[in-house]
Amino acid sequence: MKKIFHNITAALLISLTSAGATASDILSLRDTITDPHIIYPESFEADTHLMMQNWYMQNYTELARGDYGTGSAVEPTDEELVQRLLSMPAVIEMPFNSVVKSYIKMYVDRRRSLVENMLGMSTYYMPIFEQALEQEGVPLELKYLPIIESALNPNAVSRAGATGLWQFMLPTARGLGMEINSLVDERRDPIRSSQMAARYLKQLHDIYSDWSLAIAAYNCGPGNVNKALRRAGEGGKKDFWEIYPFLPPETRGYVPGFIAANYAMNYYDKHNISPALARRPIITDSVYVKKRVHFQQIADVLNIPIEEIRTLNPQYRQDVIPGDIKAYPLVLPSHQALCYIISEDSIVAHDAAKYARRGIVEPSTGSSKVSDDGKYIITEEIKFHKVKKGDTFSGLARRYGVTAASIKKANGIKTLRRGRTIKIVTTKKTLKPEEPKETVVVPEETATTAENISEPEAVTEENAEAITAEPTPAEAGTAADDTDTEGEAAEAVSEPDIDTTAYADTAVAAYDDAAATEVRQRIQSTFNSRQSASTQSSGSNVEKDVTPTKSQAEKSPAPKTEKKTDKTPKNVYHKVKKGETFSKIAKRYGTTVRKLQQLNGIDGSKLKIGQRVRVK
Repeated sequence: MKKIFHNITAALLISLTSAGATASDILSLRDTITDPHIIYPESFEADTHLMMQNWYMQNYTELARGDYGTGSAVEPTDEELVQRLLSMPAVIEMPFNSVVKSYIKMYVDRRRSLVENMLGMSTYYMPIFEQALEQEGVPLELKYLPIIESALNPNAVSRAGATGLWQFMLPTARGLGMEINSLVDERRDPIRSSQMAARYLKQLHDIYSDWSLAIAAYNCGPGNVNKALRRAGEGGKKDFWEIYPFLPPETRGYVPGFIAANYAMNYYDKHNISPALARRPIITDSVYVKKRVHFQQIADVLNIPIEEIRTLNPQYRQDVIPGDIKAYPLVLPSHQALCYIISEDSIVAHDAAKYARRGIVEPSTGSSKVSDDGKYIITEEIKFHKVKKGDTFSGLARRYGVTAASIKKANGIKTLRRGRTIKIVTTKKTLKPEEPKETVVVPEETATTAENISEPEAVTEENAEAITAEPTPAEAGTAADDTDTEGEAAEAVSEPDIDTTAYADTAVAAYDDAAATEVRQRIQSTFNSRQSASTQSSGSNVEKDVTPTKSQAEKSPAPKTEKKTDKTPKNVYHKVKKGETFSKIAKRYGTTVRKLQQLNGIDGSKLKIGQRVRVK
């Protein structure tokens, strides 16, 4: 770049010196200057395909085909270009030369699609630019600066880090009072950045009293412009075209690019460019948000595409408005602004847990573990103690339920010093929540259960032994409230006659009416068949008037006895053997450890050989 710069500078100075240049010759330089090493701005590299995928372009604009000729490029003469530039209602001088012509050709010929898209987006952005410029009292033609700065992309970021529609560098933006942090970047805010750009341009014009120099200083900074003015020599030269060779390469093309952007946006129809015109206006309004809210919450409650919210509010970098810090503006379609005000509480409450931030978080103090009996969760907990006069390691250990050695180890100390705060690692025991238990009753298995209950053979020798054994004094006290005796339990097990109605009611409790009827019928059928088999095998030893036949049972109800109407469940005990645990016993009887502990009033998990445990 330095070599190119020096070559251009030397060529210009030699040509002017050899021709005996006068002041008028220098002034005409703006019309005759040439530069074979033009560096075009990054905005020319904008991907028009991605621009067409912009939500605003897809939903609010369409190309105006058919009204602007065949769409082929038109090559105007230099005279036509000069006349059109002079005909524009502008305060800023826009002369014609080869550099300006090169930029015009780039816009209306090689980057025609870029102009089409920028014309479409300008229907939304230009009113914002014009309002900001009007407030500062600067020329309205400056509204086309974002054309060469960012190609009207509010999220544009240059290789040097300039950001937003007006391509502010971070120090410049901060100096103008713009907010830039991880959540908010006002350089991307069309309204805020336009206000600051208009103010900055006015300040630059106040320095140079020339809009071309002010525009150049906007691009490369006042320092580079001042340096170029000094290098151009004495004589009070204050014209962009006079100091052109002494400016940075990028800035030398900046003012010509600005002139070409004005031309392209005003005379696109002369070059058969079909603009993307708004097919429906987007009218917006702003509300101030004083609560922290996420774009997705707004989109869900108000039924607005989140892409639309992002398009209208590009300054919020993480889709979050931090209104809990201070009031921030939210731009919405005008018909949705009032809806937001009315529904703000509902919006903030929507999926609040998903977007909530934790205000206070206690750090983890250690890993948790389950107690040996499986009933508690033991977690380490750190407490802090400020050492007072008279405190000792043993005294603190007793006070907090720890050991003196653990206090010394946790703090890496051997002595206590008054006024020092030490940490004491204690343990916290909390009851482990029970896992939900699922009970599934299958009708086919219910009949089998009835068979097991009605047949004495279903009782194992271990059960019989456990039932007939005498309870220990402790166990007798635990079972003091039980109304069944061991003899009654044994009789209930060996009794072939059962109350089928009571059992059926218990078996079908988990079913609806239709399923319950079917189960009752199956249980009754099983009972009748086994009663018949029992009667035939016992012969004359069974009295016929005690057990009615199937036909008799259907004709008349069975005689009621006190034993058969007793629906109280019988207690079943198990005698503990060597190697048995609560877990093994629970698995054997189809129950849980927790239920066994509750039945026997036991909190621990230890069992003794020969101990009688109630299992049902």
